[in-house]
Amino acid sequence: MAAWLDPEEMAAWRSMVDVHAELMAVLESELVRAHGLTLGDYTVLVNLSEAPGERLRMCDLANRLHLSPSGITRRLDGMVKHGLVAREPSTDDRRVMLAVLTPSGRAALEAAAPDHVEGVRRHFLDHLSRTQIRNLAAAFAAVERGEARRRAAPGDAA
Repeated sequence: MAAWLDPEEMAAWRSMVDVHAELMAVLESELVRAHGLTLGDYTVLVNLSEAPGERLRMCDLANRLHLSPSGITRRLDGMVKHGLVAREPSTDDRRVMLAVLTPSGRAALEAAAPDHVEGVRRHFLDHLSRTQIRNLAAAFAAVERGEARRRAAPGDAA
C-alpha cells in the first residue's frame, strides 16, 4: 500500500507541479508572442547549439528532450519546414539521422535567448534569494541523482 504524503510533502509536491506548469505556460507564451517559437522549439535550438558541430543524432536529441522517436520527428517537422533545423544522414553511419542547427535556427535562438533569460529571471529567479536558488538547485540535483540510480538498478523496467 502506498504511503500517503504528509502535509509538508504534499505542499512541496503540489507547489512544484503548480509552479512548473505556470512558469512553462508564461515562458512559452512570451516566446511565441515575441519570436514565434514554442518552448519545445526553443529547447531543441538550445540543445543543438550546445552540441559538438551543432548537430545531434535524432535518438540522442529525443532522449535529452524526453521524447519518443515519433515525438522528436513531430517536434522537428515544423522546425525543418521553417528552416530552423535540418535533418542530415550521418557521415559515420548512413542509417543514423542527425538534427542540425541551421543558420536561421542559430539566428532565431540568438534573437530569442535574451528575452527568454529575462523571462526566467523575472518570473522565477527574482522571487528567490541566492540561498533559496542554491537550495533549490541542490534539491533537484538530489532528485536527478536518485532517479539515475533507480534507472541504473538491475531489473528496473523503466
